[in-house]
This record gives sequence, C-alpha cells and structure tokens, in this order.
Amino acid sequence: MSPKYTHAIVARISNALLETGDFDVQLAKQQHEQYCTLLREIGLNVIELPPDDALPEGVFVENSAVVCNGVALIGKSENLKRRREAESMAIILKKELDIPVIEIDDPHAQLDGGDVLFTGREFFIGISSYTNEEGARAVAMAYPEYPVTPIRVNGCKRLKYYVTMAGPDVMCVSTSATCQEIVKRMEREASFTYQKLTLPEESAANMLYINGTIVHRSPAEIPEAYKTLKEKIDIPTRNINISEFSQYSSGLSSACLLLRRWKSIRSI
Repeated sequence: MSPKYTHAIVARISNALLETGDFDVQLAKQQHEQYCTLLREIGLNVIELPPDDALPEGVFVENSAVVCNGVALIGKSENLKRRREAESMAIILKKELDIPVIEIDDPHAQLDGGDVLFTGREFFIGISSYTNEEGARAVAMAYPEYPVTPIRVNGCKRLKYYVTMAGPDVMCVSTSATCQEIVKRMEREASFTYQKLTLPEESAANMLYINGTIVHRSPAEIPEAYKTLKEKIDIPTRNINISEFSQYSSGLSSACLLLRRWKSIRSI
C-alpha cells in the first residue's frame, strides 16, 4: 500500500542558495512558489518554513528526515550546515507537529532522506556519499516492521535521483546504465516484486506519487520521458518546471517532506 499524505513541509529559498552554485535566484524562487502551489492544488496542507541565509541548501528539506507511520527519524550529515537543517527540522516535527522524533545515536552514522526509498512495503537505503551502512541500520531500528535493504549508489547522487515510486508497487527508473545497475541490485535484494516505469532521461526518474497523482518534471526538461508518460500513464498527472532550483538536488522529491497527520496543527 502506498502511504497517504496530508501535509508537506517545504522551506522557502534563501538568497544564500548562490553559495551552492550558479543560480538565477529569482527564477528559482518563482519555480519554488509554483511547486508549493501545485502541492496545495493536489490537496496537501503545505507548511512553509521561512528562508534562512545561514542554511543555503535549506530548501532541500527531504535530506533532513524520514517520516513513516507517524514517526520521524532525523537525518545525520558530516556537513555542519546540513546538520543544522536536520536539527531545525527535528524541532519543527516534535514541537510544532507533535510527531515523535528519533535521533541517531551512532556517532559514525550518516543518513540522508534522499537516499531513503519507502515503497509502502519495505525500505531501500542508498549507500552513497551521504548515507552509510550505520545510517541504514538506524532506519531498520526505527522501523522494525519493514524490511530494510542497503543498496550501493556510486557517484555523487542520492538513490532517489535514480529511483522513485510512480504508484502502488511501481518504481520509476531510467534507461541510464547507472540506474539500471542500481535497479538490478534492488531486484535481487527486494522482499517484494515491483513493476517498472522506465523513462529515457535520467532526471525524469525522480517524481512524486501523492495520493493517486503523479507529479513529474515539465516537457521542457524531459521531452522524451514526457512522451512516454503521456502514452503509458492513465492516472492523474501534473508537471512542473524546476530546472533552476533543482540543479544541485535529486529533483522533485528533494524540496518537500511528505507526511500524514490526523491532529490539527498549530500555525508556524
């Protein structure tokens, strides 16, 4: 079963994003506003955190935590600024949203939410430049009700750049050699069987599946994959251009933290 979401946490873009690369910050901010609007149109309550010039990559909130079954596991990074993002997110989740929070005790652990793929049945954890085996063990300890499988990810990207969910038991992947190698490892280790939606562009594999709707990148960004999606997908889809603010991230998933809440939430 795919998780049902009620809320999305996002963080507005700071001008300090320029520290991470060559950006058109104003265009990035416009695209991010459209991204937030789209999430609201799908039916989510969107909680927008203010920009923080001390945290240039703060817009990429996915890195900071994993939320499943009403419990949040806080990410852990070797990067001081990214650690501060995770600490801030822990406070928001615990004090404002009343979500139980688990902090990782292992001093050697690294865990980045962009490396954590939850299929609705099990977890795959990318072992990458951002997440290690100790981080994967932390996920297994936090969510003992689910199988947790570490998957090696070579290069500078996170697992969810290469693989995301495109529906119940459907993985979205690309034809790239790197992605296909990762998928083979996943298929060998998986506890369950999944269908695959295979797209031509590597960056197209990162999409959001939110309560029955697929959100994917715009035809301007993924022209060939867009044609494939139009031919093969018969559930509601939305597309959005995130070309500017996503340049140094995994893509669509990196800019929101999705969760389900039953209680009312105090304003932030």
